[in-house]
Amino acid sequence: MLDRYLLTLRTQASPGKIKVEDIAKRLNLSTKQTRRKLHQWDKEGWISFSSGLGRGNASILNWLRDVETEYENLFLEKLEAGAIEEVSKLLLLEWSRETKQRLMKAFQENFGFHQEEQDRLMIPRFNPFLTVHPLKAADTHSANLIANLYNRVVTLHADNRVTPELAHTWEYNDRFLILYLRKDVAFHDGSIMKAEDVVETFRRMKKDDHYAKLWEPVTVIESPAPLVVKLEFPGGCSYILQLLSLLTASIFKESSGSLLGTGGFYLAENSEEKTVLSAFKQYFGQRPLLDCVEYIQVPREFEVIYYGANESDKVDTQKVESDSGFGIVVMNPYRNADMGKKEVRDYIHMLIANHRHELSKVNSRISGNEEGCLIGMSKTYSMPNIPRPIFTQALKMQFVNYTSETTHWLKDKLEQARIEIEIEEISFREAVYEPNKRLEADLFIHGEIFEMNQTFSYFFFLKNSYSPLQLLTNRDAQLQKHIQDYEYIPFENWNDKHMEIERYLQGESLCIPLYYVKRRIPFSISLMNIEIKHFGYVDLTKLWVKPRI
Repeated sequence: MLDRYLLTLRTQASPGKIKVEDIAKRLNLSTKQTRRKLHQWDKEGWISFSSGLGRGNASILNWLRDVETEYENLFLEKLEAGAIEEVSKLLLLEWSRETKQRLMKAFQENFGFHQEEQDRLMIPRFNPFLTVHPLKAADTHSANLIANLYNRVVTLHADNRVTPELAHTWEYNDRFLILYLRKDVAFHDGSIMKAEDVVETFRRMKKDDHYAKLWEPVTVIESPAPLVVKLEFPGGCSYILQLLSLLTASIFKESSGSLLGTGGFYLAENSEEKTVLSAFKQYFGQRPLLDCVEYIQVPREFEVIYYGANESDKVDTQKVESDSGFGIVVMNPYRNADMGKKEVRDYIHMLIANHRHELSKVNSRISGNEEGCLIGMSKTYSMPNIPRPIFTQALKMQFVNYTSETTHWLKDKLEQARIEIEIEEISFREAVYEPNKRLEADLFIHGEIFEMNQTFSYFFFLKNSYSPLQLLTNRDAQLQKHIQDYEYIPFENWNDKHMEIERYLQGESLCIPLYYVKRRIPFSISLMNIEIKHFGYVDLTKLWVKPRI
């Protein structure tokens, strides 16, 4: 068994004089634990260790065996034996740079498509999925998983078309919607979906704090007949079909403490080490051509390339590019600080506008956004030069891991303008599930990816309480009035209202466009039918591999 403390010691401690106290800090152990470890490794023949006499005196450490080489051989043996998830954990240990590169290359060759007893695709995973519950999916990583596990009653396409999914047809007017559900749709436990399952899903979404405002126009959710669901909205609801197309409106039921969906894959395993999706053979739609998809936990620096079976790094790849959303700077005027003054927000807005074209130097995947949140619709704008206002205190900035680069870039630009900045890191989970944490900051960068249809996604971005814009919309009477207007505007005319709101947010220097971002994923040329779907991710249900002939 590999001892991570011994490997860390090997990569950090040179032979000769050492202080046990220093070694303890490097290993993040107590001095007593460290001495015990050193004596243990001495007995096992890894090192020779002579303890210094007296507190603070140097001890002598010499290496008798090459720990990293022996551990590397053990790693490769486990990899050869097919213990992929165990090996993936070993990649997280503290190897030297050269060794880690070799191990990741060897590990990489096991990813991609495998045709053995099953057609299997293995995908690197940098973080465990936050949730598999549709109502809690507020991040795109989890949403991509949920898109493969569940279905919605209808699908909303990028071009505004609404097509059947679990409902085969519907009747709709300005007071009610009647859905007619498909027959013999099976949940992942084999039970057949009933109208009551759909009614229960919708009622739970309506009661959920994050979506209650979206569902306010709907007063009745019932099943008047088998496989029929009726929703009533006496005051009108112009977006009812679009609402039911959201991933968060996916149909599910609970059984023995587990969530069941109807999607093309079912969740076979979900742990800290890996997540496994298996094809659902009773799927009502087109059965996935892959039998199994495995997400394996890997280090952040792992290079994501999807190779086919028995392929090497010499195999040609195709780079698939997808929009990965946009970044905005959200200003918080409600902290009883300088940011409450419009002239302060405008000045920072001006600084951002003057420098955001430089962002591609920070990260080649991003480019400065001088327009807005709606690609192809938002208009280019500029900020006038304005005098520097008086700052009475430091501005507080927050960031999460994925905005670290851009946040520190913005911090540097503001400090160059003699603005004092205090910076705080919060966890991704806090940013997603504790939005009020954002009220403790004056400004922060938020990255957003729209689902498929940006017309409805922008409205959802304004309205759902996972969104950071809720910090503004809940407290700004003008914004609330704008958002109420949507109930009476036909969906096809919503973009005009979007533009009006975007101009207001920019004019008040509350929501500042910062960057666009692209994802470029290399795939082996043997992978077929790579189709970008929800949130810029590949649709796993459509993938297949061209066999060797």
